[in-house]
Amino acid sequence: MKKFRKVLDGLSSSSPGGVASPSCGSAAGTPTAHAPTPQDIHVQETLVSENFQICKTVRHGFPYQPTCLAFDPVQKILAIGSRTGGIRILGRPGVDCYSQHESGAAVLQLQFLINEGALVTACADDTLHLWNLRQRRPAILHSLKFNRERITFCHLPFQSKWLYVGTERGNTHIVNIESFVLSGYVIMWNKAIELATKAHPGPVVHLSDSPKDEGKLLIGFESGTVVQWDLRAKKVDFRIYYDEAIHSVSWHHEGKQFMCSHSDGSLTMWNLRNTARPIQITYPHGKILKDGRKESCKPILKVEYKTSRNSSEPYVIFSGGLSYDKSGGRRPTLTIMHGKAITVLEMDHPIVEFLVLCDTPYSNEVQDPYAVVVLLEKDFIVVDLTQSNFPIFENPYPMDIHESPVTCTAYFAECPPDIIPILYSIGAKQKKTGYSHKEWPVSGGTWTLGSQTYPEIIVTGHADGTVKFWDASAITLQMLYKLKTSKVFEKPKAGEGRAGELVEEDPYAVQMVSWCPHSRLFCVVGISAHVILYRFSKHDANTQIVSLEVRLQFDSEDVISPSEAENNPCFSDPSSHSPQPPGSPGSGTQDSLPCLKVKSRPVRMPPGYQAEMVVQLQWVDGEPPQQITSLDINSAYGLLAFGNCNGLTVVDFLQKTILMCMGTLDLYGAADPYQRLTRSPRKNRQSTSGLTELSDNQVSMDMERSKSPTSVPYPSSLHYDPRSMPEPVASLRASHCSPVFYLLDNVKGPGRKLSLPTDLKTDLDHVNGHCTSPTSQPCSVGKPRITGVPEGPRLTRRGPGRPPFRKAQSAACMEISLPVSSHTEGGHASRRAMLQQLHGVSMYSHDEHHTTSYNWSERESRENSFSRSRSSSVSSIDRDTKESVTTLQFGESYGRKGDALPTACLWVGTSLGVVLLLPISIPTEEEERMEEPITMGPSGTVLMLKGSVLRFAFLDCGGALIQSPYEVWRDPNGPEDPDRPRRRKLINFSPSSSQEACGDGHLAVVCSEKQAKVILMPTQAVLFTHNITESSFLLRADVVSVCNSVCLACFCANGHIMTLSLPSLRPLMDINYLPLTDLRIARTFVFTNGGQALYLSSPTEIQRLTYSQEMTDNLQDMLGELFTPIETPEAQNKGFLKGFFGGNAQTFDREELFGEAAAGKASRSLAQHIPGPMGLENMKAAAGGVVGDLARARIALDQRGERLGELEERTALMMNSAETFSTHAHQVMLKHKDKKWYQL
Repeated sequence: MKKFRKVLDGLSSSSPGGVASPSCGSAAGTPTAHAPTPQDIHVQETLVSENFQICKTVRHGFPYQPTCLAFDPVQKILAIGSRTGGIRILGRPGVDCYSQHESGAAVLQLQFLINEGALVTACADDTLHLWNLRQRRPAILHSLKFNRERITFCHLPFQSKWLYVGTERGNTHIVNIESFVLSGYVIMWNKAIELATKAHPGPVVHLSDSPKDEGKLLIGFESGTVVQWDLRAKKVDFRIYYDEAIHSVSWHHEGKQFMCSHSDGSLTMWNLRNTARPIQITYPHGKILKDGRKESCKPILKVEYKTSRNSSEPYVIFSGGLSYDKSGGRRPTLTIMHGKAITVLEMDHPIVEFLVLCDTPYSNEVQDPYAVVVLLEKDFIVVDLTQSNFPIFENPYPMDIHESPVTCTAYFAECPPDIIPILYSIGAKQKKTGYSHKEWPVSGGTWTLGSQTYPEIIVTGHADGTVKFWDASAITLQMLYKLKTSKVFEKPKAGEGRAGELVEEDPYAVQMVSWCPHSRLFCVVGISAHVILYRFSKHDANTQIVSLEVRLQFDSEDVISPSEAENNPCFSDPSSHSPQPPGSPGSGTQDSLPCLKVKSRPVRMPPGYQAEMVVQLQWVDGEPPQQITSLDINSAYGLLAFGNCNGLTVVDFLQKTILMCMGTLDLYGAADPYQRLTRSPRKNRQSTSGLTELSDNQVSMDMERSKSPTSVPYPSSLHYDPRSMPEPVASLRASHCSPVFYLLDNVKGPGRKLSLPTDLKTDLDHVNGHCTSPTSQPCSVGKPRITGVPEGPRLTRRGPGRPPFRKAQSAACMEISLPVSSHTEGGHASRRAMLQQLHGVSMYSHDEHHTTSYNWSERESRENSFSRSRSSSVSSIDRDTKESVTTLQFGESYGRKGDALPTACLWVGTSLGVVLLLPISIPTEEEERMEEPITMGPSGTVLMLKGSVLRFAFLDCGGALIQSPYEVWRDPNGPEDPDRPRRRKLINFSPSSSQEACGDGHLAVVCSEKQAKVILMPTQAVLFTHNITESSFLLRADVVSVCNSVCLACFCANGHIMTLSLPSLRPLMDINYLPLTDLRIARTFVFTNGGQALYLSSPTEIQRLTYSQEMTDNLQDMLGELFTPIETPEAQNKGFLKGFFGGNAQTFDREELFGEAAAGKASRSLAQHIPGPMGLENMKAAAGGVVGDLARARIALDQRGERLGELEERTALMMNSAETFSTHAHQVMLKHKDKKWYQL
């Protein structure tokens, strides 16, 4: 533990115009040089590098791009392969394992070694892998790479160690599973077909041994040829030729006949006694037309032929086969034929594969199917065959995360313990009904609740406006509650103004969420520039939703000339650039209107989260409002703040009023550090350069604070217009703002190249296989807009019929595509597209001669990943640059350097690295709070950093994290007690109340895309500065608690995950977790307490990881066991007569045929054996399985005792039966002893 001595005091004694210039490049642990007076502050840091380690924990959701399916009928576990080389193994709830092939090749087929705890995978790179499932983290034991042939089909008979492998050339090879080497026994295609046949039979599409005789192998070729090969005699028993291509083959359990599915939608039944022609040809969904022709049908891709004990009629289950005429408007189907009954189950997505689950693993017994597992492209269902209506089982796995594309995520650890049960009780009423009442059939493995568990909740926002709450405790994921934000609005109807343009889009897509688990306040930001505030209630209610509309749009052409601003350097004259009223020549038809219409009638809301208020941004001058980039809510203050590239809005949700609506530049007043507006020639000459800190006296805002209007009743819909507000509020309107990176919009002419200031030149890495390199050319400046002259082009800027918003992009499907162009538009469009996607800001070109909107490209591959670097130095900034509000944080702090006591404050961070502080004056009494106005106003710039500000956090002088104050939850619709009136109960974490020993003040942690700083409040002295990255930039930063301490966790665009100590900002961990980062991960990556994080690893899956060494060490105990010792069921005894007449299956010794002694060695060039990697992770997994081994030994001992007891009981029954038989035999002998033979 280290103690740090810092120089803190004396900064307040400097002159009002003085500047404290912190050292931006100071090393971690080194105090800033400019500190005039010392003060001792003791911070004991307990975190060291050994406390951190990156490890993936578990993956939730539906396997992305699935390809194949397998099931172990004894262990009752299921495996799913994917196109990206992933394997998902599922058992009972809690048993969920994900493994990945290093090659990333698609998994073509899966084969369980039934009840052996092993799995064989065949991949698209023609490699076989043997996975060991007897450990919590499966590992590859052996691999076999085929060099000259491509694998098409594999088959592993039950209780056999020899794997049959069919290839594209039509050959069949045999692999020893134990040694994973090829046998010299090969079935060549030219020996399998007749010599007179000239055509190649095609690839092997089916392999199976006969249920009647294991020495007979049935080989199906794609062309329609089926051959039964005698393994002992090495010759063909029979050949079947059919005109249509074969897709699958299925045996009857007696081994006397089999069924084939074909490409023309037909099913053929073949009997081994007569293989010249099929005994039955059926077209299940095809009809004979009037002219005698058969109706053309789609291929039947797979068929399963199963028998049942309870019925003499077999089950025939197949996918596809619909006629082309009928399937035009129909969905993919699964058909179940049982006798004369035909049931067609329509699926929402194409069928990838299906399996019929049976009780017995033996192929020569009555199969008795009980369920069908259907793997779809985007879903996974299990059908119950035991009930006549074929209901589906309720899926215990979270396979519906992608029901609507995920657009944002949030992760909350250490939640209040009562929040999960109450959300579950409310969400249980939302569940669908009609499921099968039987237990989930995939019930293998074992899983126990770990000792180190705490409540965790994951929140996902979706493109259709839904928000889902998930219980993520103990590395599981279960659906808790679903909220539909679209119910707040009226449904848009086609042909009604802006609604007609939005009807085909996703206007309700969730962009970000803010949730306070203690007060249960929930806030949602939508892509249509709207904010919805929800309160939680256990009772239903009829509520009138309050609607507020805000005009937060400031045109970039409203440039103030020096003469206009000379008399009023702080604020420009509002009348000189006030927005035009709707209907004026310069405005569009949709001005002063929001994008969506809130329901005006009272709405009945069920228990759960109920909408209380909606705040929407309005259209201005025919342009839609810019998307919201930052949000924060505080239940104790009763305030809601949000910002975008135009400015900041603060809402008092207790009084239902707009408290503040200001442009970003007005937050500075006259002291804009970038000097973007030409105030006057004299002030320009006196402008400061470099990084500056502005004192309080530079801006006088006391008389200009905005107030919440409380003297008039509050209407349910409040249209905010600065012209109708009091003069002080109207003067706070933004005089000028432009998009965040407006300097890229001012280039004109097709032949001009992109120019950037010297300190803003970028070094874009390879994107889409190209590399963009901006060149240095001077920028032209946009023309100022002439007041009072209508501009025709502005009315049609968006173009005819163009929707105001693009289709909502799923965070799961966002990829950056930056084409290289030598023209001006292509050059700066690429950079703007990247920055626009990263910050979630919709930007439009403000050039009056040409207009372009830059939309996100939508792809579902990780090939178009990005890694870029950009400098955020601000020594040379275009004067028309618009900065957005990137982060907001309410908290108890010191609004000015001279303040002695902390007050409510709003910290504001911008895209240009500026930190602003807005003190808030809130009445203390509850009655006054609901009636008296709240005053707030900017106090000047506190700090400046490189890059956009990402995160704020507050520590006391002892280094402990200070939580934001909150209001204790109370049910807004609960019954009231007249004796005890309900009052707000506030929990306040004031810095002064938490540290009497350390004195007044607290530490503020500020992190941007490039660097992090720790400052002391109220002196605003910079204690520590750390430049986190120079070549890249941060995507996410959070102050989290780990190992009873706090640290700063960062995720970088180059894939690095870093942690820094607090407050000294010492680097503790820097690991290259992802070599390349795509935008999906960039927008969904989030840290939380306890050393955990998550991101959307694919459009359908959530990957959770830990960066804590403690959790990594305990992970083995938290994961489920895939393999459980189970006795293999015994084969049924067919009886004496069936065995005598050849009813039993014939067995043979495969070792005698396929072993090296009999078959010899295979060619070395045919396949290469690769031993499995024995890495440290596998060793840890094996070591972690000792406890499981002991448990398995105990279970095996108990099972052995039970079997001995059963054996003793059976022996006693046999003795009793023998005695009874002896007695009856003796009585029969006595009865017939004296009779002649003819008398019997």
